[in-house]
Amino acid sequence: MPPNRPTIPVPIQMQAFRRRPRRWQRWCWALAAALVTGLLIWFMVRSPDNSDAQPAVPGSAAQVLGPPWRLGSPEARFTVIFYADLECPHCKSYSPQLQQWIDAHPDVSLQWHHLPLSIHEPAAGHEARLVECTGRAGGHDAFWTAVQWVYANTRSDGQGVPNLEAFPSMSEELQSCMSGEESARIVQAQAAEATASGIAATPSLRLVDRTSGTSLMLSGPVPGDSLLSAIDMLAVTDPTETRSPDAAAADAESGAPR
Repeated sequence: MPPNRPTIPVPIQMQAFRRRPRRWQRWCWALAAALVTGLLIWFMVRSPDNSDAQPAVPGSAAQVLGPPWRLGSPEARFTVIFYADLECPHCKSYSPQLQQWIDAHPDVSLQWHHLPLSIHEPAAGHEARLVECTGRAGGHDAFWTAVQWVYANTRSDGQGVPNLEAFPSMSEELQSCMSGEESARIVQAQAAEATASGIAATPSLRLVDRTSGTSLMLSGPVPGDSLLSAIDMLAVTDPTETRSPDAAAADAESGAPR
């Protein structure tokens, strides 16, 4: 039987040194677990709005507030500028037809242009300020809704709406806007611009090709087929070619084949 070897006591400092690696491992695992727990808590309490956020709409595709007030895609190649008087009986009957036609042609947008005629004042001017202020408060859709309401309730030919106060969205803010200088200035400026361009009757249309920058003037309520013919002519017109608006309008209204 071999003799028993004497047991050499290990110094306390060396024992602590041997156990130290295990203690550092425990600290590393604890730190990792804390980081994972923190990440899980962050994901759980994160605002739900962040996960549902939509990508920003490019500035070119977003509709900014008017004027001008538009109906249809802001990216449409062609724009029909509608010179209208809210007391004009022909505008009243033509406006819903034109809007319906615009809805069926996504490559064309509609733009309103105030032209209250002097023979229809003061009713036409008051109604123009009503729809203008409604648009400023609620945007493009609100503007066109107000236009439809006025046409549906006016007696036309300058007789006006029996009671503008009955407008569904009427408020103190809207009344203040209507009596303010800004809305009157916008309506008057658009009317003066139309007059300076030689436009004196309503309804009148200006068809604009935003790609080439060319345009055609069309007088009176223009049927949808004639609008399509005008668009075809505008699309193939050389931008450097000088063309009389009257001649272009006559061609469009003649019903030329598309």
